[in-house]
Amino acid sequence: MALVSVTELLLKADREGYAVGAFNANNMEIVQAIAQAAAMENAPVIMQASQGAIKYAGLDYITGMVKMAADEYKVPIALHLDHGTDFDQVVKCIRSGFSSVMYDGSKLTLKENIAMTNKVLDMARPIGVSVEAELGKIGGTEDHVHVDAKDAMYTDPEEARIFVEETGVESLAIAIGTAHGQYKGEPHLDFERLEKIKQLVKIPIVLHGSSGVPDNAIQKAIKLGVCKVNIDTNIREAFVWEMRKIINDNPDEIDPRKILGPAREAAVDIIRQKIRLFGSSNKA
Repeated sequence: MALVSVTELLLKADREGYAVGAFNANNMEIVQAIAQAAAMENAPVIMQASQGAIKYAGLDYITGMVKMAADEYKVPIALHLDHGTDFDQVVKCIRSGFSSVMYDGSKLTLKENIAMTNKVLDMARPIGVSVEAELGKIGGTEDHVHVDAKDAMYTDPEEARIFVEETGVESLAIAIGTAHGQYKGEPHLDFERLEKIKQLVKIPIVLHGSSGVPDNAIQKAIKLGVCKVNIDTNIREAFVWEMRKIINDNPDEIDPRKILGPAREAAVDIIRQKIRLFGSSNKA
């Protein structure tokens, strides 16, 4: 199956009241794990690559691996640029075959963010590439994108309305209390803010920094309009912890397949759990 657009996946999720999992693809084993989990759950998935992952694995490798997975597994798979802060990087991903891109202009002024998002939309729309934008600053660190806790800023509902009206962007990532990376305590989401934003903008809402957010909070956010939930840290944890276990139990093991294989299976397990949590099982 060819790569699908994120817009196509999210509009269906919005109508039917579930969310699509957006899982970060950092290497071959994790790409395989995402695809296998999606097939086992008969679920649509978004494989997303950050600028850091692209720098590590190479743009052509990331694109090629995800396209191979989409061809092998007969479930809807989208390839998405996560937190594209550089316009040139967005262009390169579109040219490489990504079916969706995120332009992250959250550190810009509202006016600048609108202008740059429209620039991306002007390029992406004619060729059917989905565009996600971000308004408000989500705290924490994801690859090279870092926002200090003191600088994290919740999304203003009225600014969200203006932003969507002046761009017509297909989906919007908002800041309501989540953070990238591992949480030091339990996050508390501003559901009232989420509900107000969803009332003002009639497009799918995206929740970043969702690893570590309690299951009941994720499910409530989905009921209030979140249609795309990003997961990266939980996959890294499952993958690396299993690798450590194998190495600790077998200190003389030198076959990477015997270390990375079980790590891949651990990633499959956590991704399947998330897919069920989001309500997207059997929605392919």
